[in-house]
Amino acid sequence: MSKKDVVFHCKEETLMKAIAMVIQISSNFDSSIFIEKDGRRANAKSLLGVLSLGIEQGDYLILTAEGDDEEEALEKLGRYITDDE
Repeated sequence: MSKKDVVFHCKEETLMKAIAMVIQISSNFDSSIFIEKDGRRANAKSLLGVLSLGIEQGDYLILTAEGDDEEEALEKLGRYITDDE
């Protein structure tokens, strides 16, 4: 299992578009990917799960992944969430 700490900073016009992209990116990987905020954890491939976290700009998140492509998944997802792409 791999873990990455990030701060949510996306330049998308709307928060909903940013959340949709997080789910889309996560869904491209075979690994199980989770997002944790304030002690609550959700499947990064689940729209309702991610929305239930109430993520906003500037929030501190913990990303975890487990599977054959976990490192690549966290790298790509982390780059998008921190707007380093």
